[in-house]
Amino acid sequence: MEYPKIKVDLNKVEHNVRTIVNLCRKYDIEVAGVTKVFCGDPRIAQAYVDGGVSYLADSRIENLKRLGDFSLPKMLLRLPMLSQVKQVVKYADISLNSEIDTIRALSKEAKAINRRHKIILMVDLGDLREGYYYEEEIFSALEEVMSLSGVELFGIGTNLTCYGGVIPEESNLRKLAEIAKAIEEKHEVSMEVVSGGNSSNIHMLSEGKWVSRINNLRLGESLVLGQETAYGRRIDNTHDDAFKLEVEVIEVKEKPSVPTGKIGRDAFGRVPAFTDKGIRKRIICGVGKQDVEADSLISMDDNLTILGGSSDHLILDGTDSDIDYEVGDSIEFKLTYGGILGAMTSEYIKKDIFRNCRK
Repeated sequence: MEYPKIKVDLNKVEHNVRTIVNLCRKYDIEVAGVTKVFCGDPRIAQAYVDGGVSYLADSRIENLKRLGDFSLPKMLLRLPMLSQVKQVVKYADISLNSEIDTIRALSKEAKAINRRHKIILMVDLGDLREGYYYEEEIFSALEEVMSLSGVELFGIGTNLTCYGGVIPEESNLRKLAEIAKAIEEKHEVSMEVVSGGNSSNIHMLSEGKWVSRINNLRLGESLVLGQETAYGRRIDNTHDDAFKLEVEVIEVKEKPSVPTGKIGRDAFGRVPAFTDKGIRKRIICGVGKQDVEADSLISMDDNLTILGGSSDHLILDGTDSDIDYEVGDSIEFKLTYGGILGAMTSEYIKKDIFRNCRK
């Protein structure tokens, strides 16, 4: 057996997806399944498809390339780079946009290869990441998009919580719905998509609240972890352990809890602080910050404490554990969303992706 490895239970992933897709369907919402956290791995993407997502969405062109065999529409989540326009049109059916120069370039490239690329114009509702902040900018951009060949207006969208932490509420989502209505009435068009955001919106559905015109969500964390991201609450009837990291113990020794000598900066430029708890049983595992941050790991042994780590080592305190860990043993951890992202991205962590016989 090779370690470290991330274990992905496809049954649990599919169960989460189906549960959340069904919740969204009650409000006539289609789900774009965000695949970036697992780097667009087609095996996990298939669990998304089996669970009922309507789109596959990613922020990286490299990941969209891996999803080419799926018939579902592909959505590029990160604003397109001018340097990647050819690849965007080739590998993505839809992209989120907020710069007219980029849209012009997409139009030109789409015409050159006889394709029509779909545009979702992004609206900034106050989170201060991507999108048009002023309504007059939105309508100005909209008119030019509608005049360009090679691209078509697919809808509008917004993003909340990711940068500014602004929580989706009926008030800000209603503003997006009002903009959509104004566009449709002024230009006598019907937009296919009004995309209300990400997993931070799920808390509204769980509370029975929604703005009816909004019909799309771009979901990642809720699907892989069964958690909404506005308040960090678990979603009913979902799994939080579909992704687990398993690591190998490489040293077990009794040592002081405070280093000996003058304390300076660690390997990452920080000055660490320690609490003197006397002599403790310290466990070192063969995984490090080059792969995954220690604070993104969640111990499945409640009495095992994560102390920290270096580039290549994870350091634990096993003094209070009922398990007598030895060199060569393996230890499992649940992961935060950032932990899944790091572990799936690291080429040094093996990927054990499986589906049990029973669903």
